[in-house]
Amino acid sequence: MTHSVTGTSGKTGTGRRLVLWAGFWSVLVALGLALGLWQWERAEDKRALLARHAAAPHLAAPVATPPDGARLTLRGEYLAEETLFLDNRTHRGRLGVAVLTPLRGADGRLWLVERGFLATGPTRERPTVTTPGGPVTLQGRWQADGARPPVFGPNREGRRLQRIELDAWAGLGGFAHAGWLHLEGGPGHLASWWEPNVLPPARHLGYAVQWWGLSLTALVVMILGGRRLWRDRGPSSRQEVAP
Repeated sequence: MTHSVTGTSGKTGTGRRLVLWAGFWSVLVALGLALGLWQWERAEDKRALLARHAAAPHLAAPVATPPDGARLTLRGEYLAEETLFLDNRTHRGRLGVAVLTPLRGADGRLWLVERGFLATGPTRERPTVTTPGGPVTLQGRWQADGARPPVFGPNREGRRLQRIELDAWAGLGGFAHAGWLHLEGGPGHLASWWEPNVLPPARHLGYAVQWWGLSLTALVVMILGGRRLWRDRGPSSRQEVAP
C-alpha cells in the first residue's frame, strides 16, 4: 500500500512569499495614491492663491496690515546705508543676490523693499548697488512674513542674509507691518525675479496623474505576480513516500 504525503512545508513557504509580495506592493500602491492626492491638494492651494492675488486690492501705504499679494503704492525715501542682500538667488541662469533696502515713508513708518535681482557671479565680495536719493514713489506686490525654510548656521554674513528676517534691521525701530514689498515699478527697481508661486496648478495636476499611474502599475504587478505565486501552491509540491 502506498501513502501520499502533502508537501506542507513547500506550501507554507509559498504562502509566506505570497503575503510578503502582496504587502510590499500594497505599500507602493497606497504610497502612490497618497502622493497623488497630496499633489492634487497642492494644485487646489495654488489655484486659491492665484485667485486671492488676482482679487487683491490696490492700497496706498495702508495703516491696517495688507493682505498677502496686495498691490501697494508707497512714497518715501530709501535708507541706502541700511541695504542688505539676500544671498544665493538665481535669475535667467545667473547667480546673484536680491537687494533689500528699507524705505522711510512720508508718515515716518518703515517699509522693507525687495528691489530685485543683482547679478554678482560666484564672488563673495560685498555687492554694490546704486540707490536713488530723495522722495520716490514705488509700486509692487506685498508678501506677508510667514513660514520660511530653515537656516543652517548664522543667517547673516556681513551684508548678506540667507533668508529675509526683519530683525536684521532691529536698530531702525521696527517696520510698519510684518512683510515686504517686491518692487515692480519705480526708482531703484532692478530685475524682477520673485514670483508668488513657483509651480502652476497644472504642473501639480500632472504630478498627481503620474503618481496615480505608478500606483495603478504597482497594483497590476501585484495582481499578476500574486496569481503566479498562488498557482505555485498546487499539486507540484506533492511527493510519494512508500512504507
